[in-house]
Amino acid sequence: MAGKKLHPSVEQFKAFVKEHPILIKLVRDNEYTWQELYEDWYLLGEDDPKWAQYTNGNTSKAGHQKDDNKTWVQQLTGVVKKMDANQMQHHINNLSQAIGAIQGVLTQFQGNNQENTQPQNDAPRNPFSFRKD
Repeated sequence: MAGKKLHPSVEQFKAFVKEHPILIKLVRDNEYTWQELYEDWYLLGEDDPKWAQYTNGNTSKAGHQKDDNKTWVQQLTGVVKKMDANQMQHHINNLSQAIGAIQGVLTQFQGNNQENTQPQNDAPRNPFSFRKD
């Protein structure tokens, strides 16, 4: 495994962690997982105010005042700005295909149920039945 090259974003994250060694202690203390930190770093970026609390020696998860001051709209806007449009399109296409497959399965089940619940009389029913006088 020594010959495998890591993804560039993982290399950048490793460099970021070296600049913020408090993060290593947080993972070892089970306050965060590497996955959580990587996702936050990837979505928020290195310049997000969240990371400032880890450069001042604060090691608790409770130091989220700056995150709380940011509205969810601002956070969402930041995430949208950093999204890769091609990757999002790929995920949307996959989701669309999955929904289509689920709809197909549901249609098959509904088709089977409708066939079983139809009355035995195969003659079409006329909604306007008139009698001759």
